[in-house]
Amino acid sequence: MGANLIANYGEAVALILFCIGFANLLLHPNLIKKIIGLNIMDSGMYLFLAEKGYISGRVAPIVVDGVTDVEKYINPIPSGLVLTGIVVSVSVTALMLSLTIRLYKRYHTLNLDEISLLLKKEGL
Repeated sequence: MGANLIANYGEAVALILFCIGFANLLLHPNLIKKIIGLNIMDSGMYLFLAEKGYISGRVAPIVVDGVTDVEKYINPIPSGLVLTGIVVSVSVTALMLSLTIRLYKRYHTLNLDEISLLLKKEGL
């Protein structure tokens, strides 16, 4: 098992990052910490996709020196997914932060449990 873990250390690190982010998302009542946890989960997923898309000994799919053999290049789809995911992640983070600012201006707290109690008092 140890040799297999060492050979796949990138995937193991990605799994650890994902688990840390997921635990942070579930266990902390603070909205900012939940956003950070979601970003850590995203980073773990991007690392996993990058690890799966990389093949040792191959290069990026840019034709140089007339080499057109498919076996010399990596698959560009995982890289494209990672780039697209990063753009979407930045947009979602910006939206979550703006909504968090609005919640703080209205309820003067970032604790999700307190906000829930205040919502129940308001009758919403």
